[in-house]
This record gives sequence, C-alpha cells and structure tokens, in this order.
Amino acid sequence: MGATATGKTDLAVALAERFPVEIISVDSALIYKDMDIGTAKPESSVLQKAPHFLLDIINPEQSYSVWDFIQDAKPLMDQITSRGNIPLLVGGTMMYFNALEFGINDLPIADREIRKQLEKRAEVSGWPVLHEELAFFDPQAASRIKPSDSQRIQRAIEVFKISGKTLTELQSDETSKLDYDLTKIVLDINDRSLLHQRIEMRFEQMLELGLIEELVDLKKIYQLNLTMTSMRCVGYRQVWQYLNGELSRAEMIDKAIIATRQLAKRQITWLRRQTDYQSFDCLNYTKTDVFNWLSTVLF
Repeated sequence: MGATATGKTDLAVALAERFPVEIISVDSALIYKDMDIGTAKPESSVLQKAPHFLLDIINPEQSYSVWDFIQDAKPLMDQITSRGNIPLLVGGTMMYFNALEFGINDLPIADREIRKQLEKRAEVSGWPVLHEELAFFDPQAASRIKPSDSQRIQRAIEVFKISGKTLTELQSDETSKLDYDLTKIVLDINDRSLLHQRIEMRFEQMLELGLIEELVDLKKIYQLNLTMTSMRCVGYRQVWQYLNGELSRAEMIDKAIIATRQLAKRQITWLRRQTDYQSFDCLNYTKTDVFNWLSTVLF
C-alpha cells in the first residue's frame, strides 16, 4: 500500500521476481481500458514480467463499485492460493483495501444506465407497477416501501439488477471479513515536499507521453462525460476542462497537481491509521531490505 507516486508498482514487480506471488491491482483507475497514461498503468514489458489481475476490465463508460471489487478480488485470491502462490494486493485505493479486510454491508453504487431504464419504464407504466415487480423478488423490501416512493423503489430494483441479490439480503448479510493472514507493507515518505516534487514530475511526464492526446482519443471512442467515474480520475478531469477551453494549459497543470497532492494527503492519512504494518520510506529503502524482512515473515 502507499500514496500515489511512491513506487508501488516497481516494488511489486521486484517482489514478484523474488517470491511466489501473483499481483492483484487494488486501483480504481487501472480498471479502465484505454486509460493508460493518466492512470500510470504499468507498461506491457512490465506486465509481461509480472502480470496484474484487475487491469483493463471495463471500459470508461461503465461503473465499478467497492462491491464489484470484492466480488472480483476474493475469487482471484482463492485461485492464486490454490496454485500454491501468495496473493499480492498492490495499489492506492484505500476503500478497496478497507472493504476487503473488514467486509462491507454497503450496497453497490448507483448505475446510471439502469436508473435511466427504470425511469423510462416508470414514465410509461408508473411506479406502482415497478413496486409490484419489486414485491415479486423482494417482498420484504416491498412491504417497507410505499408504491408511491419512486426513489426507494428505483434503488431496490437497481441493487438487485447490479448485484443479483435483493436489498433485504444485502442489508442483513454482511460480506464476510477476509479469511487470510495479512502482511501489510506500506511505502511511506517522510518528507512531504519530496512527494510533491515526484507528483509534479510525474504529471509533466504524463503530458509528454501524450495524456492530452489520449483523452482526445477516448472521447472519440466512447460516449464520455464529466459525471462518469472514469473522468473524475485525477488528471483526466483537468485535461477535459483544458480541451473545453475552460482552463489554460498552465491552469490545467496546476489544478491537476493540486488535486493529486490532495489525493496523496487522503491516502497518507488513511495509511497512518493502519495497525500491524511494516513501513518503508519510498526514497530511502532498498529492495533487499524488503526481501529480508518479508522472508522472515513468510518463511
């Protein structure tokens, strides 16, 4: 685990070359296809050496929730373990880590397309008809919701369509906590100003690699807008505003760097509330340090 720009991928690849591990990405941006530069996605040469699960699994028009991550990650962990290897979870999306470790009883996030479909049906048939549909597969929820309560009817049906489970099931059955022994490695940075420098340099590199051109291509391929989760990723939103003429190039760079610093601050705050972890300063450690420590823990 670690904040953005602390070198998590580099260490993960080194660990994969040294230990019997398989990498699962814990990153809410790397899931998107064709969003490579702005997400700092590992290059193909890196992925050949150390394949990552949960990269490029949906397109930028689609939504993906914490619930979806849990449903994807847990079976992968079991498969890796069955092969005699160790799941190595790597990333900076802290809500994914938290849900995986402690379980969730949160519901799937809203799905824009499903909501539109339900609203169109309600315009034709009325919400009481959709309430009758809800009563068919989730009578307990329907008994609690009035036929005129459009918002709650919509949400209950949406949850079922997304997760395959009823609202009643999800609210009464907490997702089980992780049944694994955890070894936590945190890449920290003692000098915050140095992290800010790394963030600034990395965004400048993204621009040099073609981040602006990448977004232009994405807008041609997909039907995107700024309300989509993919376009709320740091960097993409600011470049979008630049392309729309809302920001100058200098303003775009400044706002993207500030947003990335704010993200890093939130990540660091979360990490420092963790317990039972081994921390390494991302600027002052050697991979041998990690190898030696991990060897004593695992073997």
